[in-house]
Amino acid sequence: MEYTIQELSRLSGVTTRTLRWYDQIGLLKPSRIAANGYRCYGPAQVDRLQDILYYRALGVELARIKAYLDDPSFDRRAALKSHLAALETRRRQLDRLIDSVQRTIDAQERNEIMNDHEKFEAFKEETIRRNEADYGPEARRRYGSGPVDAAHKAIRGMTPAAYQEWTSLDQEILARLEDAVRSGVSPDGPDGQALTRLHRRWLTFTIPTCDAAQHRGIAALYVADPRFTAYYDRNLPGCARFLSEAVARWAE
Repeated sequence: MEYTIQELSRLSGVTTRTLRWYDQIGLLKPSRIAANGYRCYGPAQVDRLQDILYYRALGVELARIKAYLDDPSFDRRAALKSHLAALETRRRQLDRLIDSVQRTIDAQERNEIMNDHEKFEAFKEETIRRNEADYGPEARRRYGSGPVDAAHKAIRGMTPAAYQEWTSLDQEILARLEDAVRSGVSPDGPDGQALTRLHRRWLTFTIPTCDAAQHRGIAALYVADPRFTAYYDRNLPGCARFLSEAVARWAE
């Protein structure tokens, strides 16, 4: 069966504008262009759009989706099984978050004090989920699954006070990076040195054995991988590069 772009839009819930953009970037090309100029999509394109939407639901960026789907070794059945496992993991995490909210409500209604560990458990799992979705594949490719899994284990094992300190350090690093970039100071100066030490301290919460070489390697990812760059540059471009260059200079 064939669909026009309007029909495929109604079927999938994807706007025609988005479908035209997918065509433009080569992510989803129509099977043919009809004599009247309409884009037509066949069964293979419908399946590909389904795959695209599964990856998007998991937060995968478009360029990476295209690379996956265009890879000659792409195994759709294996990918679907991977999607299912990831979605089931997300469902469990959402269930934990919902349960945490409900228990908090119940505790307040009964005027009870909720265990501090319970307060933060669901947030830890959500942090792990986001980290795995955004950075897991690249980190596992570079360092192997062992260190990544160990970092997740470290997050789960944090006390409420440690978790609060860890997340506060992350926000402090971002704020001080933005101040440094706005001020135009050099990563080779004292601001860069202070940020390097702060960043190393933040890393040791999840990588206790982090040495200078590993510190530099992680910071190098902040400019090598656009996902890391986007995190540090989300408010002000140049922050990721400043931190990477500061760590390259000052890590010890």
